[in-house]
Amino acid sequence: MVPLIGFLVLVIDLYIWVVIASAILSWLIAFNVVNTNNRIVLTIADALYRITEPALRPIRSILPSLGGIDISPVILILLLLFIRDVVLLGWILPAVV
Repeated sequence: MVPLIGFLVLVIDLYIWVVIASAILSWLIAFNVVNTNNRIVLTIADALYRITEPALRPIRSILPSLGGIDISPVILILLLLFIRDVVLLGWILPAVV
């Protein structure tokens, strides 16, 4: 059971980094630092969108409109950190060991 919890912690950590990369790339595209006419940038942006959007969409539907500010990645990262630190490492791991 401990290796499974370690694997889940690793997956959550990797997903947090994917959410961060997606947010940074969206800022770079919004400020025209990178151009989506470049095929590599478009492919990376599309892949990050497809990976993160299923988790971000329910959060965006709950949050009120804040104008042009999207804080849903921050909420998702905080939720993932809560699941990793409190649920997996705080409750389940001590009960298993």
